[in-house]
Amino acid sequence: MSVKDQVIEFLVKYGFQIIGGLVIFVCGLFVAGAVGRLVKKSIARFKLEPPVELLFVRLSKLVIVAFTGILTVSKMGVDIAPLVAGVGVIGVGVGLATQGVLSNVVAGLVIIFAKPFRVGEFIEIHEETGVVSTIDLLATKLMHADKSVVVIPNRKIVGEILHNYGVIRQLDINVGVAYDSDLRLVETVVREVVSQHPKVLKEPAFIFGITALADSSINIAIKPWVAIQDYGSTPPEIYRSIIDAFRANRIEMPYPTRTIHVLSNGRGPVAEQFASRAVTGI
Repeated sequence: MSVKDQVIEFLVKYGFQIIGGLVIFVCGLFVAGAVGRLVKKSIARFKLEPPVELLFVRLSKLVIVAFTGILTVSKMGVDIAPLVAGVGVIGVGVGLATQGVLSNVVAGLVIIFAKPFRVGEFIEIHEETGVVSTIDLLATKLMHADKSVVVIPNRKIVGEILHNYGVIRQLDINVGVAYDSDLRLVETVVREVVSQHPKVLKEPAFIFGITALADSSINIAIKPWVAIQDYGSTPPEIYRSIIDAFRANRIEMPYPTRTIHVLSNGRGPVAEQFASRAVTGI
């Protein structure tokens, strides 16, 4: 039998099966596209990260295409039992080889749906701090103030103690004034300086109070709230404004001082010379 006759015989025997399989596969592609659009529209209300939304859409399409491929091969008369068994064995091997990766993916899904933190919030975990810049399925990235990036695998985050500061932080500013200062004037000046600063938030209100009666000064704590991006730049500006305001209102910020008493032991000039050096600081 010639090759031509063999081809004709093959087409007569399997032609309708091949055409049916191709029709099923083409229809499956259209269905996969429709399912992908439906999934994208459905998960849009969850406000997930763009890479995560894309992953779900692609996974839904992949499932439809894979199922369509199996139906297509089966329609063409191919025994799919060995194929399914082989895919199962390969899947087990891949799963064992990528166990760490899969655990990161599962942890990433937990983070995405549980939302213990969001992009733009300041968090602290594993002695690492930073602003969350990216949440992927495999890892979470934190941005430091120096623009460096810390990458934390998601499995290291889920189940651990996490401190989420949110999108605002409280500053800890401390100043000292002399004991003879008018504390009402000090409070008025400080409140005016802090409340007029453009980076200080109006709500929540900042805290003002005496924290300690030190050796040479009355220590005062000032704790205003600022946005995360202003946390590093605001304290120097407030300190400068407070110094200028204290000088303008003649509020003294004392230096540490010590009083030294020198007793003479009757040696005359030697004792007087030592006392002179002690007092003058020579």
